[in-house]
Amino acid sequence: MRTLSKWQTTVFLLGGLLMVVGAGISLLKFSIAPYIYGLGAIGFASMQMLQRYEGTSITIRRLRRIMLLSDALFLVTGILMFASLGNSFGLSQITYVQYIYNKWIGTLLLAAVLQLYATHRIDSELNKEAKKR
Repeated sequence: MRTLSKWQTTVFLLGGLLMVVGAGISLLKFSIAPYIYGLGAIGFASMQMLQRYEGTSITIRRLRRIMLLSDALFLVTGILMFASLGNSFGLSQITYVQYIYNKWIGTLLLAAVLQLYATHRIDSELNKEAKKR
């Protein structure tokens, strides 16, 4: 995997921290929470998308696609957080907004589980590759 530069790593870690803070204070019904989470999700996902795998392992490529799906789910979670607020960005015009309320928790959980799985497996596969050399 291509490593990130120092400032990219900082944006990546800060994005992850903002996601945790945004999701946490969202449960307390603070209206600024989706903005904090959204900013963090954009930073986290964009920096993770910059990491590229230049090897030939099919397994790592598959895991990388799972990780990108997880990033997309993190971004969808931000949209659902805005929708659960009500009239943010006109999302209250969606017919099923009352059913969306707190559905972001499910997408966040799914994204986190996929992220943990892919990260752990990519690390073990990269270690296997390094031992072969």
